Amino acid sequence: MTRAAVSIGRAGPDDVPAVEALLTSASLPLDGAAEAVARAGVVAREGGVVVGAAALELYGKAGLLRSVVVAADHRGTGLGRDVVAAAEALARDEGVHDLYLITETAVDWFPRLGYTPVERAIATAAVGASIEFTTVCRDKGVPMVRRLR
Repeated sequence: MTRAAVSIGRAGPDDVPAVEALLTSASLPLDGAAEAVARAGVVAREGGVVVGAAALELYGKAGLLRSVVVAADHRGTGLGRDVVAAAEALARDEGVHDLYLITETAVDWFPRLGYTPVERAIATAAVGASIEFTTVCRDKGVPMVRRLR
């Protein structure tokens, strides 16, 4: 894969099945993903095929980064970093100041992108209405935050 062959842009409802397939192949949760991707998501495409994605849930000045996924054959190329950067740009455009996430599988990866662990109570106060906090990762996962502004 050449990085030049991949383009990243806004996701739409037609991208949901491809993103869900990527999430499933990466053993990541689908709960709430379709709505988040369709409403405020980004996708990476190579030759018209979705090879990466991320989505946002918006809560005023706070946002939740979720459903970050890259196709197995594109991992280690920097595409994940680019997808997260595109999602962060979208979050800034939407007025988000603090972008939160919760992860079980990428605890060591997100700090390399500027995310820092945060107490669950702080994250819950900002984005706790998310299905990620109420159902999917209710009792597990490491909450993190990145200040965008």
